[in-house]
This record gives sequence, structure tokens and C-alpha cells, in this order.
Amino acid sequence: MQIRIAGLSARTRRALVPAAVLLLAAVGFGVQRAIGGEDGHPGGAVAVPAGPRTADRIIPVPLSVAAGSGPGYRLTGSTVVRTVPGAEAVERQAGEVRRIAEQLAEALRRPTGLPLPVAAAADPAAGGGISLLLDPALPEATGTEGYRLTADATGVRITARAPEGLFRGTQTLRQLLPPQIESPRPVGGGPEWTVAPATVEDRPRYGYRGAMLDVARHFFTPDEVKGFIDRLALYKLNFLHLHLSDDQGWRIEVPARPALTKVGAVSEVDGTPGGFYTAADYQEIVRYAQERYLTVVPEIDLPGHSNAVLASYPELDCTGSARPWPYTGIEVGFSTLCPTGDEVFAFTRDVVAELARLTPGPYLHLGGDEVKKMAPAEYAAFVKRVNDQVVAAGKTPVGWNQTAPGGVGVLQFWDGRGGRDVELKEAAERGAKVIMSPSGHSYLDMKYESGYPLGLVWAGTIDVWTAYSWDPDSLVPLPAGSVLGVEAPLWTETLDTPGELDLMLLPRLPALAELGWSAKESHSWERFKTRLAEEGARWEAAGYRYEKRSEVPWPDR
Repeated sequence: MQIRIAGLSARTRRALVPAAVLLLAAVGFGVQRAIGGEDGHPGGAVAVPAGPRTADRIIPVPLSVAAGSGPGYRLTGSTVVRTVPGAEAVERQAGEVRRIAEQLAEALRRPTGLPLPVAAAADPAAGGGISLLLDPALPEATGTEGYRLTADATGVRITARAPEGLFRGTQTLRQLLPPQIESPRPVGGGPEWTVAPATVEDRPRYGYRGAMLDVARHFFTPDEVKGFIDRLALYKLNFLHLHLSDDQGWRIEVPARPALTKVGAVSEVDGTPGGFYTAADYQEIVRYAQERYLTVVPEIDLPGHSNAVLASYPELDCTGSARPWPYTGIEVGFSTLCPTGDEVFAFTRDVVAELARLTPGPYLHLGGDEVKKMAPAEYAAFVKRVNDQVVAAGKTPVGWNQTAPGGVGVLQFWDGRGGRDVELKEAAERGAKVIMSPSGHSYLDMKYESGYPLGLVWAGTIDVWTAYSWDPDSLVPLPAGSVLGVEAPLWTETLDTPGELDLMLLPRLPALAELGWSAKESHSWERFKTRLAEEGARWEAAGYRYEKRSEVPWPDR
């Protein structure tokens, strides 16, 4: 989570004088710099290669690329998308392969205007067009998300051990086509839709690669969340963490606790109308994410960040910590649920049960950060009690790194101050796993620079180089194998439109995505910024807003 400055309004933020950037310890907030070599701080223009995009220029950079020869494959009116489920595929996999093929074909039809029919092919050797093939003979190390893509003059072939890998391969194919392929409408007089010849072998570095969207401070509709998912899927992220409750609002329907939405969902930061997801809304978001191979991780932040809960159920406030409702500011650390008592744990049990019922994924996030009005022993006991409820509901609990004393087994690291890095290391030595979200590198609501009109600066400023120039395995000294992966949180105190989300996501999200997907030895700021510069045209074609940062050598257009 994060520290916030009281009194900042999204409606007036552009008129405010930017706060001074805090200088924070390297471990405490992850603010550090790579030293020397080609990866010094950005500078200078870099020429963007011309011609069809080769696979070594995409983001995240693949594990290995072998350039082919010849003219490559051009999509035409006779191109067919073929599905080849494989001899050992069960019917469910055959249906998934067909769905992936239809998704790909639809994405390519819109800009190209080509028919691109989808057809089953019984023969795995069927050539021509675009072929999607499940192949259990691929090396076991390929895993469920890895894939092989080959392209030559006769066609494009994507093979994987599992449907998820096929989907990741289709995202690579999209990046290999001209940037206009992302247009939501036909491109008149468009380019030749050509894929450069190559063989790509690819798989992820980490099994967890996520982004978080805070829908509590400002509410975003299901369709807006779907747009957020689209951006994550393009860069091969596989987890969507939804921050569903905070002091300013409660955003998920719980039938056993109707006041949560009747009272707790009516507002947001600045006092504008809030909102909430019905069970059907939430399940639609989950379905849409699943079809793009993202797993939803719901978070209910407890026992702090609970003012919306206390407004809805005042009997859960035994400390007098509630603020007048609705609460529309952004100060933190004042609200706390009762640390003990049957009523409070009946409440948490009802919430956990409903979230577990609605969520097919393995994780349920119980928050646990910035609790300032509980004694340490009370806090640890509270976290352990809710942790046990999550386990009893059949889910794996996740908590911010402060929850380590409560025995939570998956910890999301954001804050190493006050010895919490040591506490994290001790928990990892006991077997806890860690999702790395260091606030000084991965918090995408931090300003790019002190004068930027959106975002906050309490963790420092994060330009693209800062987002890219760190390593998840070495930022905090942890036992080998402790790091599950990375997550990029996007808090919304100052963000209330999808366009503003885009400006903070792009171009920093691809940096975090590459750290999570690509092999450590492939990371190079000089090469990354050149590849990132090519993405601007793709975002413009898609209609995405992005910040044209000076550290990235965008080509003149």
C-alpha cells in the first residue's frame, strides 16, 4: 500500500504546487539506481529500425529469437486461422484453442478488413495461414505459458503445451505486425500486414506477473476494468489484483451485509458518486480476465483502511476511529476495526465466504497494511484469525508485507522501513513466498517527475528508467526461490478516468512486464528503451493515451 498526503483533490490537483520529492532508503522503498555500463540513466536519441518488426524488438523480449530469411508471411484475403488441438487434447482444450483462435481472428479482422475465417485442421502439418497447435512434445520447461512461434513465407505457426501458451504466442504475433494492427476500426490504405521470418522460443521468468487497480478511491465500471485487462494481456501479465475496499468506498456486493453497498459504496475521493460491482458484474470481470489468461485477486483491506466498513456497520468501531461519512479525503491510518469480538469475525467470515464463492482463482488478499491503532499482538492475532478464515474458504491468503507476523504465507512487499525488510526475510526463511511491489519502482501512481500533474510523490518519482532498472530477486536479500514474481500497483487517489490510468500505465507498465517475463540476462535499458519507442505508434493506433517521456527515444512522426 502507500502513504498519502491529506487534502489532495483530483479536481484541483493541477493547480497545486508539487510536493518535494522524498529521498528514501534503497531498501525501504526500493529507490535505487543501476551503476555504470550501458545501463546508466537515459539519454540520447536511438534510431528505430525500419521494416517489419523482428521478434527481438517486442516487449517483453522473448527468451530466444532466431531470425529467418526471405520475405516473411503476409496476411491476405485467403489467410485462414487454423486450430490444431493435438491428438491428446481433451474437448475442453479443443474449445479453448478455438476460442483463442477466434479472439485472434477478431482482433486482426478489425484493422485489416480481411475475412480471416477460423477452421479446424486435423493434420498438425497443415501449412499456410496462421496455425495454433497444442504439442505435448515440446520441452517440459516450456510450461503452461511458454510457446514456440515460427514464421516464414508460407505462414505463422504457434505451438504450446497448453492453451495459455498459445494465447501468449498470439500476443507476440500482434506485436510482430505493423502498429496499425491495434486499431479498433478498419485502416484505410493500410500497410502490408507482414510478419518477419523468425523462430521464437519463449517462456516466463516468474509465474506471477500482475498489476493492481484501486477501484475504491475512484470507482471504475466493469467495461473500464476490461479495458485495463486488455492492456495487461498485451504484455503477457497474468494476474489482476482488484483493491475493492478502502476508507473512501466499498465496491463489491455481499448479500449477507447489504449496508456495505447501500452505505459504503455511495461516494469516492472528491465526493463524486462511487459505485459497486454486483455479483454478476464481478463474475463478468472474472470471465473476461480468464479468457485473456489473467487471474483475478480480490482484496478487502482489513483491519485498517476500513472507514467505509465502519460507516456501514458502526458496531464494528470500538475504538472511535471512524471519520464522518462519506469520507472523501486521502489521509490514511486512522480507521480500525475492533481487534477482537464475535461480531467483527462474523463480519470478516461473511465477506471472505462471498469473495471465495465468486472467485475461481487461488488467491484472496486480506490487505493488512498501515494499521496504526492496534497493539502489535492484537494485530498479529487479528491477521491470523482472518488468514485462517481464508484458508477454511479454500483460498490462499495474500497480505501486504506487514502481515508477516500473522503467518500469512504470500506477502506482497511494498515497504521495507522500520526493519520490515528483515521481517520479510525471516518470513521467507520460514517458507513464505513474496510478490515484489517496491513502491519506489513499481507504484505506477507515483509522478514521473515532481511537476507532473497526476499522481503523488511520497515514494519518490518514477520515470521509465527507474521502473525498469531493478531486479526482483536482489532488491531485498531473500532465500533463493522465494520471489513468486512482480506486481505493479496503480492507486487512484488522483486518477478518476480511464485516460488518466493510461497516462500512468504507459510507458511504465511494459517495463515491469519485461522484468517479470524476460530472463534477467536479457535486461538492458539501452535495448529496452529502443523497443519501447516503437510501442508509441501501437498505442496511438489503439487510441490509448500515453506519456511521451523524454528518456524514451520516440521516433518523429
